[in-house]
Amino acid sequence: MADLKQLENLVIQVRRDILRQVHKVNSGHPGGSLGCTEFFVAMFQVLLERKNTFEMNGIGEDIFFLSNGHISPVFYSVLARSGYFPVEELNTFRLLNSRLQGHPTTHEGLPGVRIASGSLGQGISVSIGAALAKKLNKDAKLVYTLCGDGELQEGQNWEAIMYAAGNNVDNLIVTVDLNGQQIDGATNTVLPMGNVKAKFEAFGWEVISIKEGNNLEAIIEGMNKAKSKTGNQKPICVLLHTVMGNGVDFMMHTHAWHGKAPNDAQLEIALAQNAETLGDY
Repeated sequence: MADLKQLENLVIQVRRDILRQVHKVNSGHPGGSLGCTEFFVAMFQVLLERKNTFEMNGIGEDIFFLSNGHISPVFYSVLARSGYFPVEELNTFRLLNSRLQGHPTTHEGLPGVRIASGSLGQGISVSIGAALAKKLNKDAKLVYTLCGDGELQEGQNWEAIMYAAGNNVDNLIVTVDLNGQQIDGATNTVLPMGNVKAKFEAFGWEVISIKEGNNLEAIIEGMNKAKSKTGNQKPICVLLHTVMGNGVDFMMHTHAWHGKAPNDAQLEIALAQNAETLGDY
């Protein structure tokens, strides 16, 4: 496992990857990607128990589903820098015939991607199915999924949340990116969701909060705590409190950069705030 300094360096490099991907094609979603950079680095570098080669069925290893697929820039960057495919392929982000489409899909055969996640609200349902399959196969590994807080405004999530608790799907950890922002504004302005923790608990889930959702050590500690709670007849929800646009001062704390690419001058400012550590592609 990489030490903390190596992980912090990787976080910086992933931020650069995100910014450069969306800038090159003037399209994509940098805000949520930057906000979840530490989470993805922690998951794929430390927390997931995975095999050296990618197998679609995920048997005998932890599996991860990205539900809020619009944050594909961070997903692709971390997959590439974790050895799933060449880092140079990040140059093809959102290009025609690329495996790195704006929202991840499966027919391109990109290692690390197990579901198409362009439509929001479906990841929890898929992850429940995978978790139940692991139980049927007597596979002790876990299923993880990440979804957005605005995504919880989709009704399908709450059917799935009810189903998972009612069927004791206790090999499942769902992480909610609580950045308080969505494409049209603050979540509390667009459609207030009230107390998300209380809602999950009312549905019968075990809930863990990571207040410092952009702190690697806090994420690793919190996710390990979540893992320790599995196998006890309840699904686990992790509430990850992040900052949209984290690491780029003019992108932070606002929905304005949910789906907006930086121009040339903005890119240079953002990259200057995240000095190169491992080498750009």
